[in-house]
Amino acid sequence: MNIFLVFLILGVIFLIYKKIKSKKTKNLKLEKFKKKLQSTQTNIERIFLREEEKTFLNPNINIYIGIYDNEENINRKSNIHRARLSKYNKSKLNGEMIFQDDEQRIYKFNNGKKVYL
Repeated sequence: MNIFLVFLILGVIFLIYKKIKSKKTKNLKLEKFKKKLQSTQTNIERIFLREEEKTFLNPNINIYIGIYDNEENINRKSNIHRARLSKYNKSKLNGEMIFQDDEQRIYKFNNGKKVYL
């Protein structure tokens, strides 16, 4: 009977301890932020975002879209190209400077002549 009483008291103490410990406020958003901040993948994404921002701000930087790029990369690069055309009216894509006139028509120069695309 004494052993049963000891286990009962230890069980009650254990349940009270678990209840008190679970009431401590945990800031889940803070924990998620810490994990994301320390993540290697997040650091890699930041580097790519900085490179994309540099590319967006300078229309003379070449954007190369290759045949082996996946669909996500092609969409991202083409969106940067279109945004540069809208903002600067010119953008370099695959080594060719492409321009946009006031009527939103897209052209390039070929042997000194405008060739509309």
